[in-house]
Amino acid sequence: MGEPTRRAVLRGGLTITAAGALGLAAARTASASDQAVPDIHPTSEWNARPASGAIVVENHKPTYIVVHHTVDPGNNTDYSLAHALQISRDIQNFHMDTRGWIDTGQQFTNSRGGYVTEGRHRSLEILRGGTQHVQGANVADHNSECLGIENEGLYTSVDVPVALWNSLVKLIAYIADQYGITPDFIKGHRDFNSTECCGQVLYNRLPELRTAVGGVLGVAVSRADAPEWPLLKPGDTGPNVRTAQTFLRAAGFGVPADGVFGRSTKDAVTALAAAHGLSRDSCTAAKAADESGFLGSDVWPLIVPSGRSTAAWRAELASSR
Repeated sequence: MGEPTRRAVLRGGLTITAAGALGLAAARTASASDQAVPDIHPTSEWNARPASGAIVVENHKPTYIVVHHTVDPGNNTDYSLAHALQISRDIQNFHMDTRGWIDTGQQFTNSRGGYVTEGRHRSLEILRGGTQHVQGANVADHNSECLGIENEGLYTSVDVPVALWNSLVKLIAYIADQYGITPDFIKGHRDFNSTECCGQVLYNRLPELRTAVGGVLGVAVSRADAPEWPLLKPGDTGPNVRTAQTFLRAAGFGVPADGVFGRSTKDAVTALAAAHGLSRDSCTAAKAADESGFLGSDVWPLIVPSGRSTAAWRAELASSR
């Protein structure tokens, strides 16, 4: 994925400053008291390696809280603190040695046992200040506006453990309260990039997560079920695949409009992503994950015809799922 660059305009047309201001105003109106501080185990506790470069501290609050899943080491049953500290070391090693990043990509990691660790150095310190945030490397092209939480496990077909869910709600409520972020700005990684992350099961629970966090904060959730761009993968079939193929054909790619996401469609999407400099690296510790050719939130806007709003296209595609 590479180290991040700043993107000043959001998909919906709001600037980062405007979107953050809206969330901040709503949260200050609705949240009457500070949230309980969750137990967060700092980098010093899990013997993190020093960062290989300077940690960038953004002089503004994040706009989004982004939910990820680690994929690797899978859905193990070791719910101990010792295991949580070990996976933090494993993720940092993978991100630094294989991805080539300066440190762990995400700001925080949540284990299946419900233990939360600090990921990138200084994330906990800066979060406690509530006015700035550490720039991570977990959401390509959006790292200056996103704060990421990796949740241990693979959630494409199984649900998250209760302990993980409860700690996630508590952690996000604290982060949201610190920064004045409303629950509407809790997102999944796939809402920004063409990736399976945070897994279909966990992604489907994001409206429930927003509602749960809103309940803790005393904040109304205004658009928890707003449609997003659908994620299409090689092997998928159906009307959304056919629609994407029609758009790709209009963009000059020689793919069939047969509703089957085959090799030619994958190659076209891969070429389109490369032409626009879109990262295909997963943020997770999945050493064998292949997400090349995925068509998601960063590819759809490149192929949908002009003349209609992105919200209208998303709603139409959502109705065809």
